[in-house]
Amino acid sequence: MSMTQAEALLASRRSTRAFLSDPVPRADIERILRSARAAPSGANLQPGRFHVLTGDALRDLSAALVGAVDRGQPPVSQYSYFPDPMPADLKAKQRAAGYALYAALGVERRDVQGRRAQFRRNYEFFGAPVGIVVTIHAGMGKGCFMDLGMALMALMIAAQGLGYATCGIGALANYADVAHDHLGLAQPELIVCGLALGRADPQAPQNQFCTERDTLDRFATLRGFT
Repeated sequence: MSMTQAEALLASRRSTRAFLSDPVPRADIERILRSARAAPSGANLQPGRFHVLTGDALRDLSAALVGAVDRGQPPVSQYSYFPDPMPADLKAKQRAAGYALYAALGVERRDVQGRRAQFRRNYEFFGAPVGIVVTIHAGMGKGCFMDLGMALMALMIAAQGLGYATCGIGALANYADVAHDHLGLAQPELIVCGLALGRADPQAPQNQFCTERDTLDRFATLRGFT
């Protein structure tokens, strides 16, 4: 059975961590954002906002974030991203993904400085020409985070369909206060994550590896089928 266009886009999507400097036209960004907003949401609340930056605006935000990291500014925690404590089976997945990335870059497991330098790249949006800061009203319920997640996936697939690559940046929430102040956001806006967008650098080693996905029997049950 041949793959549908949607299946092909999903299968080819990767978290890209190295980008070409090619600019992304505003028309493409607007097209991608409209696709993101087409995602379903409970009661059609359409939660979440997308603050899109490029050029000097993106460079200035990145400089503010990297400055906070380099100064050793304590991170904030506006919401719980990972379970605490992390169960052993999930911790194994987290470590496997990290080790695969560092192995692709030639960073040894004990190379703390090398790992820190790569993690710092989160706050530079991995050199992408477009950075997106994703926010949600702080008063929204947990279900609205699910709705925002669907919008984010719609955005990524829309970008993929136009030949662009993306990478979610959950680490941006670690310095949400810095980004919030720099962008002059309204107080109720809670920063959920960042997103890097642009043309993937096909030669970058960090773009050559692919994380594994669970097999169907591990995450789904099928009942009543003959």
